[in-house]
Amino acid sequence: MILQRRSFLLGLAGAVTLGTSRMAVAAGPASERRLVVVLLRGALDGLSAVQPYGDPDFAELRGPLALPEPGREGGVLDLGGRYGLHPALPHLHALYRQDQALMLHAVAGPWRSRSHFQAQDFMEMGATRRLPDGWLNRALAAQPETAQAARRGLAVGLNLPLILRGPVRVGSYAPAGRLSPEPETLARLAEWHATDPVLGPAFTEGLRARGFSAAVLAGREAPPPRTNPFVTLAGAAGRLLAAEAGPRVAALEIGGWDTHAGQAAQLPGPLGALDAGLAALQTELGPAWSQTAVLVLTEFGRTVRINGTAGTDHGTAGVAFVLGGAVRGGRVIADWPGLGQGRLFENRDLMPTLDQRRIAKGLLAQHLGLGPAALARAFPESDDATPLRGLLRAEG
Repeated sequence: MILQRRSFLLGLAGAVTLGTSRMAVAAGPASERRLVVVLLRGALDGLSAVQPYGDPDFAELRGPLALPEPGREGGVLDLGGRYGLHPALPHLHALYRQDQALMLHAVAGPWRSRSHFQAQDFMEMGATRRLPDGWLNRALAAQPETAQAARRGLAVGLNLPLILRGPVRVGSYAPAGRLSPEPETLARLAEWHATDPVLGPAFTEGLRARGFSAAVLAGREAPPPRTNPFVTLAGAAGRLLAAEAGPRVAALEIGGWDTHAGQAAQLPGPLGALDAGLAALQTELGPAWSQTAVLVLTEFGRTVRINGTAGTDHGTAGVAFVLGGAVRGGRVIADWPGLGQGRLFENRDLMPTLDQRRIAKGLLAQHLGLGPAALARAFPESDDATPLRGLLRAEG
């Protein structure tokens, strides 16, 4: 992955697109603290990701989507009783056990739209009305003038996530070779060109540089699996954030969460990619992980009841995750509304009891040190959403 040197040295934000995943990075406050926001586009089913198996109505409403309880074959991973984490998230569970991950349930933004496009925009704008910029950009713009100066420069294009668009000028860059063949295709081409005196050796050397072993090139072993785009970008984000003169804020996104049909088979894939990406982010951050907070959000949850195609439809409340070495984890935070008769939102969705903006404002205030005026700028008309406290170790 090649970054534009000029953009990086100027401390500008930048965007990278790879498959259905994107990443943007930006300079932050004059601090060693890092903030990463991960957007799950398509509406993650929070009731599957963090299963409230202790709710007496859960199993009947979810049917075959209800996984076994902790300790049973194929069961969810224990979160201290009542809740269990999907088994496709082992790294996130390990962070939870190390007191470095929080699960927040019955979470929703202040909007009540079930449109992906509208809800995603509201999630990134931090508002329930159309705004030209994103809440994370406005938070960065609220920094002192000396901190903003280093981020000024020419925006050179490539689509940035809305969450980082706004008054802070941004530069862009793209990875080299964004589109590349599948490993199986490369191995087959090497086989076809093996007898060519010119192309054969060149192709073989090129594939060896990509990690293809002699056994793979000889057809005796399968080629190495292709790395998921989100894992690639998360690792790149970690390396950038870990650099001494690198950015301190990043926004990543990963799709694949719109599970209208066959959810039991469809969901483990994106969950596994998310988990592996978070692991890559932590690995590449190295010692800087201890000063990092990661916020994972989705635009809305999904229906409580399973639909006729073994999936779930667009809902309201769901889950959010906060993780990192700076996080006071090992807990599930939930004002649980229940799933019984009369407790569902519009008789179909998990009732929201925690505003997304409270989580974001809590991290901006306690982790990046933003004051009330800066929080009001980042999230306008949000006096009813006070910063959620107790997310970070520094708060005690």
